Amino acid sequence: MMTFKTTQFCGWASVVFAFTINVAAQTHTPSTPEVHAFSATAVKQQEEMREIASETRITNTFSSFGPYKGAVVRDVDTQTLVGKVMCGYQGWFGTPGDGSAGHNWRHWTKHHGPMEDGNAKVDLWPDVSELSPSERFPTGFKMANGRPAEVFSSYAKPTVLRHFQWMQDYGIDGVFVQRFAVELHDQNNLEHCNTVLANCREGANLHGRTYAVMYDLSGLPAGHIEEVMNDWRELRKQMTITADPAYLHQGGKPVVVVWGIGFNDHREYTLAECRRLIEFLKGDIEAGGCTVMIGVPAYWRELNRDAVNDPKLLEVIGMADIVSPWTVGRYTDVSGAANYAKNTLTPDLAWCRQHKIDYMPVAFPGFSWYNMNGREFNIASRSHGQFLWSQILGAKQAGASMVYVAMFDEVDEGTAIFKCINNVPVGRESKFLSFEGLPSDYYLKLVGAGVKLIQGKMPIEAAKNMTAALSVFHPDNLDIDSASITTMPRITADK
Repeated sequence: MMTFKTTQFCGWASVVFAFTINVAAQTHTPSTPEVHAFSATAVKQQEEMREIASETRITNTFSSFGPYKGAVVRDVDTQTLVGKVMCGYQGWFGTPGDGSAGHNWRHWTKHHGPMEDGNAKVDLWPDVSELSPSERFPTGFKMANGRPAEVFSSYAKPTVLRHFQWMQDYGIDGVFVQRFAVELHDQNNLEHCNTVLANCREGANLHGRTYAVMYDLSGLPAGHIEEVMNDWRELRKQMTITADPAYLHQGGKPVVVVWGIGFNDHREYTLAECRRLIEFLKGDIEAGGCTVMIGVPAYWRELNRDAVNDPKLLEVIGMADIVSPWTVGRYTDVSGAANYAKNTLTPDLAWCRQHKIDYMPVAFPGFSWYNMNGREFNIASRSHGQFLWSQILGAKQAGASMVYVAMFDEVDEGTAIFKCINNVPVGRESKFLSFEGLPSDYYLKLVGAGVKLIQGKMPIEAAKNMTAALSVFHPDNLDIDSASITTMPRITADK
């Protein structure tokens, strides 16, 4: 008796395949090809059962997130992107003890293990002073007073709801909720993504904001674009996400974003697969009918620098409804931002108008990923807000009617605009940026002012005066009043 046996554990069940050859009953000994054939059959059936089990787990993960049935506050116009400043919302942070299935540090650390000196992945430290004790999670870092330095988890609903309250308080329209394609096949990661999305959905509804799903394709292997399509099907079927009162629409259709098309950093998925995804999102009978926005390289139109040198990229971009070039790290100071606005953003916008495509430029407050990659600390200085404001103003002067601010909560690369602290923990190996002595809500106010500028509620001259004042910043003579800005703002520094 010769038996080939493969066991696959699928959560609650064990699937066993047994293939038996009774050698005594054979008139010949099985050849190597015959043995390989049986083995191949076993492997194939094992893979099929794995896919079935995986689909069952994913369906179960979605089934616990149905349509939103809570209270709805209507404030921001959810039916258009025109006149809006949207932020990216990573929502990828997790901690031990936050109630998630993984029970691990998510995105706070470079490697497995505790959040401590030498293992931090972030360059900014969040302000958790407004969070309840149950929302704060201690790390291995210490504050100057010896108390443990604390962080938050995006898995915690009260924290996410508070973030949306901040958006309401400072007049920020809403967010693109990041959804990472490489995490869609793993049950724990998917459960985290779905929880964060559900939290954002509730926060947007409770605080009169808007939101849309943004698929980040980074890291997706070739041949897996169908996973994104299936995920979108489930979101529309199980969560009825696009029918949600707070979900963003443009041109009468729900907005969905696909980020990561055409970059020249050796991505495995192809332009052909991106084309298929866009065709699906626009034309599928059940899950289509969407306004598709795509995140592309900064130099997409010229097909150089950070973009693939392939004319097919322009064909794919021509299929989109909204184009948003990624500029984070492409320039690092005010003069670089101005040069980009003049030489790239402005002709980009003209190209898009010619092709009847909307254009959503990206603005970012600063950039640093020292703890993540060990590279230069504070690569793009915030310059007391001058860097970010110059980009928003440049976009408005070029004729942009919408702006994407990267990001609301990304402390990883030092681009967060939400509340962060100045008195940061001190480590021997890890080091953290401050807000240059500014109040923790300074950038929330600044982006709120940007909303008024993009909407035409702040005169260009007032915005230029604001830029000039920021360039000679002194913390005692600036103030940004997010409710009404018509003249030079005034701000007070942290005490």
